[in-house]
Formats: sequence, structure tokens, C-alpha cells
Amino acid sequence: MSRAQISALVFGIGGFGALVAATASNEWKVTTRASSVITATWVYQGLWMNCAGYIQACRGLMIAAVSLGFFASIFALIGMKCTKVGGSDKAKAKIACLAGIVFILSGLCSMTGCSLYANKITTEFFDPLFVEQKYELGAALFIGWAGASLCIIGGVIFCFSISDNSKAPRMGYTYNGATSVMSSRTKYHGREGDLKTSNPSKQFDKNAYV
Repeated sequence: MSRAQISALVFGIGGFGALVAATASNEWKVTTRASSVITATWVYQGLWMNCAGYIQACRGLMIAAVSLGFFASIFALIGMKCTKVGGSDKAKAKIACLAGIVFILSGLCSMTGCSLYANKITTEFFDPLFVEQKYELGAALFIGWAGASLCIIGGVIFCFSISDNSKAPRMGYTYNGATSVMSSRTKYHGREGDLKTSNPSKQFDKNAYV
């Protein structure tokens, strides 16, 4: 069992869980105390409480991130060396690499969605002409960034794990040492037999003198 694949799976599934939590959370932004009349009351907003244009884009990105993370988790489990599904080692290596790519795409979607949302909040917060209620960054944004980072890290590890799977020990080596010795002896004896059979006249001559 590869330690790199185990760590990649932990990062990937942990990031996927964080993306789900961030997408479902309503704490994407919270009212700032600087502009709030009643500081004890905070107002939270998430992706499902507003219909602004950039909110729709963030929704799509986060839904894509969660969907990609789900499929990446399945591919990762199939591509693990410890599982019995997925076929040969080469096939598992390709599936693990595919899981890594999908995890990276999931992390990029989440990173883009959270960054787009955060940019809108910070732009309104530091705009002196913006007179409406101002908000600060919510906890869901940091969870989304953390989940995106974990997915990207896990995906990179999965992509590099394909080299570990491809470095399988080569089988089928044969030891030709004993064979070569036997063959050399056979050749040597064969040559002696050939010499004896090729020179019968010389042997006959020596025996004749005796």
C-alpha cells in the first residue's frame, strides 16, 4: 500500500468534505461591527440567501467543485493499490492520475468561487461611496479556501503517484550462469569427440608402432 496515495486520499476527501460544508453554510459574509447600529446582532448571508449576479456564479463554481470532488473521491478509491477493483497496476495508475486531475479541478473551482465572493465583499467594504450595509468575510470562505487547498494538494500527490505504480519490479529474469557453464563443457567435450573422430589415422598410427 502506497503512503503517498493514502495521504493524497486523506487530503482529497478532507478537502471534499470542507467544500460541502462551505457550500451549504450561510456564513459566507457577516455584518461588520463598524457599520452595524446594533453591534450585538450580526446578520449572516450565504450562497442561498441572495440572488445577485456574482452569487449565481459562485453557486455554479461551488456546485461544480462539490460534484468534481465526489467523482474524484470515487476514482481515488478505485485507483488505490489496496483495492481489488480497477484492473492491472497500469490501469490503476491511470485512474489515480485521473482522480488527481479531477481533485485539482475541484480545488480550482472552489478557490475561484470563494475568491470571487471575497473580492466582492472587500470591494464594498473599502468603498467610501457604498452606503449600504457592509459585510466582512465569513467562516465559510476560509473553510472553502482550506478545502480547495487540500483538494489541490491531494490531486498533485495522486498525479505523482503514477510514477510509483509504473516502477513495478521487472519479472522474468533468468540466470544463465549455470547454463553457460554446462554449454561450454558440452562444447568442450564435443570438440574432443570431434577431434577423436576426425583423426582416426593418427591414433591408428600410434597403436601400430606399439
